[in-house]
Amino acid sequence: MTFFICLLLGFCIAALGSITPSFLNLTVVKYSLKNGKKSTFYLIAGYATVLFFQANLGAYLANILMKNSEYITLIQKIGTGILFLLSINFFRLYFSPKKEVSEKEIPKSKSYFYGILMSSLNMMAIPFYFTFISLLIGFKYFEYNVFNAFYFSIGSTIGSFTLYTIYAIVAKNIEHKLTYIASKMDFILGCLTGVVGIGNVIYLFSK
Repeated sequence: MTFFICLLLGFCIAALGSITPSFLNLTVVKYSLKNGKKSTFYLIAGYATVLFFQANLGAYLANILMKNSEYITLIQKIGTGILFLLSINFFRLYFSPKKEVSEKEIPKSKSYFYGILMSSLNMMAIPFYFTFISLLIGFKYFEYNVFNAFYFSIGSTIGSFTLYTIYAIVAKNIEHKLTYIASKMDFILGCLTGVVGIGNVIYLFSK
């Protein structure tokens, strides 16, 4: 039973993270239109491989934090500062003049390795898993151990692979919509990180 719960939790959280417009699923859409679905599945497999380890690391870090609760307030303060810095940076990127960037051709034979490289550059994945797993541990929905983390990571791998595969299949229908949303992502992320940062400040001062 524990196996299926951890698997389901991993699947749902990874699906939630993968459905958000980003350079990863935007690449999946464009690559699928250009090179076909078969080659895109190798690219997605590269994404999922890295996400397996990122989910494991996020679970481990969340467990360390929850076991050392005396550091939570300090970490919250540091995290709040980082959120405000991220918010400022996202707004800076959004309002800065955009430079034309030539798209690099990705050889079909190297799709899997490019997937690994691009997923490794996604710096938001580990904090994402860390945050959600911390919440699950705090609410007693997840108990960390090596096996549970492994099951969770398998679920997250399946979840991310499934969502990215859906993007590849429906690429022709969502390309323009996804491109438009992606162009606004810096502004959206700036607002989100700013709101969460303000929420953290209110919470810290009300304690």
